[in-house]
Amino acid sequence: MVKGKKVSISGATEEKIKYIGLNLEKLPKSLLQTHKLNFRVLKGYDEKLHKQYRYVNVNDIDILLTPTNRLNDLREKYEKARPLYMYLDSKDEENVMRYNTFLNMLKKVEISEIQEIEREQEILKKEVPFKVKYNRNYLWQIYYSEYADRYFMLVPTEDTEYSTFFYLLKKKIERNDDDQIFVPISYIDYSEEFLKKSEIRDIENYLWLFTKDYPSIYEVYDRKGEATLQIVGESQVYGKIKTLYRLIFETQKETMKFYKLLKALFILETELPYYYSFKTNIDNEGNLNIYLDNAKIEYENLPEFVLEQYIKSISLKEKMQDEIEYLETKLENLKKESTELESEYFSKEKQISTFLECKKSFFGKVKYYFKLGKKSSKEKNDKENGKYNENEEDNDEYIGKIGKKKFKLDQKVYTLDELVISYKELELMENNEKNTKLDINAIKLKNKNLKKKIENAAAYIAEINEHKKSIFEFWKYSNKDEVMALEEGEKEDINVTEIEKKFDFDEDFEKFGERVDKNQRIKFTDSELDSSYIASTDLLPLINKTYKREVEASDFSEAVKELKESKDDYEEEDTVDELEIYNSDRTSEKNLGNKIHREMPRNKYEILNIRKLSKGIDLKKSIVDVIKDIRKALKKNSLDEDMYVYKVMSDEINLNEMQTFSLNEELELKEYLKNNNLKRKINLYRIKLQKGSNFIAFSNIIFYDNRTMTLPVGMNESTKILIDLSPLNIKEVGTKTIGKAYFEDEKDDFSKLIVKNITIHELEIEKNDE
Repeated sequence: MVKGKKVSISGATEEKIKYIGLNLEKLPKSLLQTHKLNFRVLKGYDEKLHKQYRYVNVNDIDILLTPTNRLNDLREKYEKARPLYMYLDSKDEENVMRYNTFLNMLKKVEISEIQEIEREQEILKKEVPFKVKYNRNYLWQIYYSEYADRYFMLVPTEDTEYSTFFYLLKKKIERNDDDQIFVPISYIDYSEEFLKKSEIRDIENYLWLFTKDYPSIYEVYDRKGEATLQIVGESQVYGKIKTLYRLIFETQKETMKFYKLLKALFILETELPYYYSFKTNIDNEGNLNIYLDNAKIEYENLPEFVLEQYIKSISLKEKMQDEIEYLETKLENLKKESTELESEYFSKEKQISTFLECKKSFFGKVKYYFKLGKKSSKEKNDKENGKYNENEEDNDEYIGKIGKKKFKLDQKVYTLDELVISYKELELMENNEKNTKLDINAIKLKNKNLKKKIENAAAYIAEINEHKKSIFEFWKYSNKDEVMALEEGEKEDINVTEIEKKFDFDEDFEKFGERVDKNQRIKFTDSELDSSYIASTDLLPLINKTYKREVEASDFSEAVKELKESKDDYEEEDTVDELEIYNSDRTSEKNLGNKIHREMPRNKYEILNIRKLSKGIDLKKSIVDVIKDIRKALKKNSLDEDMYVYKVMSDEINLNEMQTFSLNEELELKEYLKNNNLKRKINLYRIKLQKGSNFIAFSNIIFYDNRTMTLPVGMNESTKILIDLSPLNIKEVGTKTIGKAYFEDEKDDFSKLIVKNITIHELEIEKNDE
């Protein structure tokens, strides 16, 4: 080992040593004690995955320092690790380098950082974080040696953050027997006290199917050493809206119930995806629940649920059997009709062949005449009796006799396998029904063509002397009106869901923003762009009141007063430095969508011509002009496809005015929760806009001018559009309630958890019948 010179201690370092309570001349016995750990480092184990969180007494933790980095391999870190006392001994020349390393580490840490860890641990003594994992928990590199039944902390000396190390050192020096810290235990697997490792992996996969997000699963030990299994994660509860959730299980029995419930529902949704699609929601405590058709499913009710679903499958199969027997009878009748029509057509073909042979002599013509007359009389009688009624299919009645149903309940309890088998039988029956309907469509078309061919053949024969004397001419004439299968318009109703192209925010928003921004730069006048910007501000309610002629003079007077006050604040914030007066280019560079531009933002005070002497009547004139521009601009933009838009508010939405809507429901909800009084109720309105609907997009050109031609193309400032709802006929098609759990301060793991119920209102625009 290279010997070095002892580093002197500065005043700042001396202060930190004093704060920690460390006496370098006389080390506490607790720091001099060492334990044979015999820690085994296994291959292929990820030490960064924390599966256990524990309250550990600080006196049960040994501290080892290692001349490595936190990201180094664990085997290397452990092999190079040495007890803390070797880094505190300045008398032994062998340890001088280590002693200097310790002082350099102390020099880098701030007392405030140690105090922050102390405040954090004080909070953790009272309550485990909702997410269990907390900010900077990776700094606690604490391991457990099964051989020594001891915990130890590995402190990499080449790191830059040492706050947790010095906090733990301070606590060990204080020697308080009751001092416990809540920390993740690295490099330790699940104890399997609640579930086997394979079952925990199953739960992760099951929950991903239902929530569209992998959960984090931890074993959490309280201050008494009693364990709970905690599952935390996020779940999609409506569209792109996600919520936090947490599940806590105190016993193996509770955990197994949840596991078996998830497994049963997972089997149903994966085996029978056309019949089962389970949804998730949370309760007021943030617990995750699973629903089918708004009915909550619990483990205790699983046998009843399976029985109900089995009875439902029986009912569906009985109806399907009736439908299949009806369709098969109908198909059989159509086949018989087809056989008779084919026979009739062949007789016509034979008739023309006979005529071509008989026409060669006088007696042959006489013989043919008597045959033709007899046949024509028969056809006339058939038509009068309705044998070939064109509308026969409209008068079809079910004439098949349905016997005793083969589906019945034989037992009071059914297994999951029996339920799956029952629905698989239903699926086969539905496929049979669809195939039978396709066969009916095909034979209907065939019969329709045969009837037309017979009709054409009869007309050909009636006028046979006017045509070329050829059987080929007969075939050509009789087939001239044949309907091809792809041209057939009338078909049996088959329950096939039409694939609808949907606007996907993640996939389509960027291209949508670029397209509408380019269009608005070309189509909108400068005045229309300015007015569209005013509609994006808090003046939209005044615009709506003016538009509907519900505004009073006092409203404008009050609005002018508020605008003047806010203008003063705006100009005070935007005061230019005296040195900039002499700068000819006052446009500073700005970043928008990771692109640099030099454009000026639009100014609502300039657009509305707000001055110190402005009055209410002046603002009214400006607002009226704004409305004219907005109405013109709205007509210049229309949607290229159907699109869902969203608005969150506490009040009931007014469907007779202009409203702003977001293209992303999750962003719209987050913005509302951040900026509004959370004591009020929350409504989320979703409207399906039809292709061709008029709108104004709040794209980049709405917020900035483009005088230097450097403005990036797109929608980087907003995800919202403006819609005039007044001319639209809108109806509510459904409502539902979802839960949303989130932290009061998203950046603080220890902030208050808030759970809000949100009412979803699904609206639709009724198409005009033209």
